[in-house]
Order: sequence, then C-alpha cells, then structure tokens
Amino acid sequence: MRAAELPSIPGVLTARQCLATAESIAAQQHSDGAIPWFRGGHTDPWDHVESAMALTVAGLLDAARAAYAWSADTQRADGSWPSQFRGDVVETADTDTNFCAYIATGVWHYYRCTGDRRFVDTMWPTVRAAIDYVISLQQGRNGEIYWLQTEQGILPEALLTGCSSMFHSIGCGLAIAELIGLAQPEWEVAALRLGHALRHHPESFAEKDRYSMDWYYPVLGGALRGEAGHARIASRWSDFVVGEIGIRCVSDRPWVTGAETCELALALDTLGDSDRALRLLASIQHLREDDGSYWTGLVFADGKRWPEERTTWTGAAAVLAADALTRTTGGNGIFRDLAPSADIATGLTCDCVRSPS
Repeated sequence: MRAAELPSIPGVLTARQCLATAESIAAQQHSDGAIPWFRGGHTDPWDHVESAMALTVAGLLDAARAAYAWSADTQRADGSWPSQFRGDVVETADTDTNFCAYIATGVWHYYRCTGDRRFVDTMWPTVRAAIDYVISLQQGRNGEIYWLQTEQGILPEALLTGCSSMFHSIGCGLAIAELIGLAQPEWEVAALRLGHALRHHPESFAEKDRYSMDWYYPVLGGALRGEAGHARIASRWSDFVVGEIGIRCVSDRPWVTGAETCELALALDTLGDSDRALRLLASIQHLREDDGSYWTGLVFADGKRWPEERTTWTGAAAVLAADALTRTTGGNGIFRDLAPSADIATGLTCDCVRSPS
C-alpha cells in the first residue's frame, strides 16, 4: 500500500528518490517487523520508530504497521523495552527512557499521516504503558527524567537530548489521549515540569555540550521556540555547521553526520527558518547512494565515510526533513505544530525564574 504523493524538492530530492530511500529501509526490515540499523545490525526501539515514520511518509503502510506491531509485541510488562535487540534476541536488557517514549511520537505521526483511528485505538495500550513508565523516572528535583534503568537500579542522571525528545513524545502522548477522550493529568504535569527543567535548569543535565544534539534538541523537541529558539541555534552555529557538507556530530571532531544535519533542518523548520533548513538537507546528499540509502557520516579531514554503514535511521531523517520542508503529508508538522507546554502560561515557577521583589 503506497500513498499517491511523496515529498519532492527540485534539485535536492525527487519524489522517486524519497520512495527509494523508504524502500531501502523496508528492505532491511525483518519478517517480525523489526527495523535494524542495517542488515545484520542491531535494532533499538527509538531508531526503529524513526524508520517506521519514514515508511509512513512514503506510504509503505503495511511495513510501517508491521514495525509498530513489533513495538507492541516486544514491550515489557512495565511499559519499557530493552535498549537493544539483535534479531529476536535481547542484546542489552538495560532500559533507555527516551527510547521508550518515542513510540508516542511514531503513533501520533502515523495518525496525522493516515487518519487511521483504528490504528490509534490498537496502539493506545502500548503508548499509555510507555509514557507511564517514562514519567515514573521523573525523579530529578527540577523535573528532569533519568535516562537509564538497569538490573542494579536507576542511574540518577538526566540527558538534555533525551529529555528534550521525551518532552516532545509526552506531548504526542497527550495529543493521542485527547483524541481518544482519556485525560492524562499526570502526563500534563510531567510535561510542564520537564519543560521547566529544560528551559531554566541546565545544571540538571549531564554535561554533553560537545554533541550537536544537545545544542539543537531543545528546539526540535519544542521546549525552546521563538526568540529563545533562535538564540539557541545562533549560539553554536559556527561550532557545528561545516560549510556545505553538513554538521558535526561532535564539536571537536572532523566528522559530519547525515541524521544530525537533517534533525537540525527539522529544528530550523520549527522556527520558520526554511531557507537554512533546505540548505542543510541539500548539504548531506553527498552521503546518498544510488539505491536511496545513506551513509551515516563523512570524516572530512580525509574524505572517508565513517562508520562504513548505511543506516536506516539516517535515511529516515532525510525523508522526514523533506516532508517537513515540503508540507506534503499530514504528519509533516510532527515537530513544528505540536504546541509545547509553556510553564510561563501556567505559573509553574521556582526561585530561579522569579523576578526580584
């Protein structure tokens, strides 16, 4: 089953090329629905959903539904997933909370693309259990969510990128709950507290500012918009953007990566900065292969692709960015249109943001 219209950007990506990228992702999908990083590689619950979203954009709906069915089938009783599978074997049993939250983004995206309410009803128990699990780890004093649970317990550490993504995913979960008419006030409070931590408490998060994702993810996830979002992007543009070949994954390494570049394009799109977003998407087409797949990155110091992997999630990010910039599918605004929870509108404050008397 395939949609009639696909994203197309003259001189960057044609509709046929977008379809080829989605087909290159579907070609890696296992018979049980899992989408690994590449043939023979592992599957993680976050990148699996990202790839399913690209399949949805391209109208490969049978493959997308199979991917979401795999997510439902592999979810544990507490609402979580192991962080890594290889085939049908759990390779890493530890739980990454952000990996768990992303199912809400995928399900809401599928609904926005297709209008398939039956699918939402089918996936609601999975989404509800996942978000309930995620907010159970909101144990930081300022509203941050701890990122890792192992057999030994919860690691009391929060990551800015992961919490920014979870902020967005909880918002998607709330949108789904509103659609089906089941209020989730605990999720609303969790989103408000998490948004507050992201905006006002940088000390709550582990120092990872070498990584570009920590730079743009508060914008992509919706915690920062408007002037605050523009300021965030401007603050480190020169640290990460490399000419016309993409953005660095890590600020002190000569390595540009396709997925991060496309995610930055998506973040810029949420701010209305479509010109630079388009240039970024165009800039990583040197990573594209003839079959539509994308290499993960390029070490520009020596011109070598590294790692030597064509990852499904890199292609997925390119498809999602193309859709956002062309406004093609109903899910094109998955990051742009979801209204962020604003602590300033609710009076959720603390001493750090109160005006002096």
